[in-house]
Amino acid sequence: MDDLLALVFGTFPSWSHLVVRLGLGVIFFAHGAQKVFGWFGGRGLSATIAGFRQMNIPPAATVLAAFIECFGGLAVLVGFLTRPAALGLIAVMLVAIAKVHAAHGFFLMGGLGIGTVSAAVSGFGSGSETGWGALLGLGYDIPMSHSVSLTPYW
Repeated sequence: MDDLLALVFGTFPSWSHLVVRLGLGVIFFAHGAQKVFGWFGGRGLSATIAGFRQMNIPPAATVLAAFIECFGGLAVLVGFLTRPAALGLIAVMLVAIAKVHAAHGFFLMGGLGIGTVSAAVSGFGSGSETGWGALLGLGYDIPMSHSVSLTPYW
């Protein structure tokens, strides 16, 4: 049970992971809030559903994707359930890559960059002593075995 808790809540002592997590959290939360609430110049959920319908994405999937992007981004930002939230964001980004971004390449606007970086967050967790794992005492004190860990130790 401790291995499972460490897998979900564990952190690695790295400030670089913290910086990446905070950056991605802000980006995903802001984009999700545009889609869900119409904040930051967005048009809100009804306009998002209409736009996604043009790409043959059903309304239920659109709502799910928008909520995952908004609240998954918020979870990554605050370091709560970072790995599960990042896995949800990866799923959303895989669909976005397939439907929209792949045609634009890696470096151009709307490209693949954010989706590929979000995959890294699911592997390394919250970073430093800032995540919920540290608050629950599941930081670097509980070693994650290679049989349970999703990523190798580097």
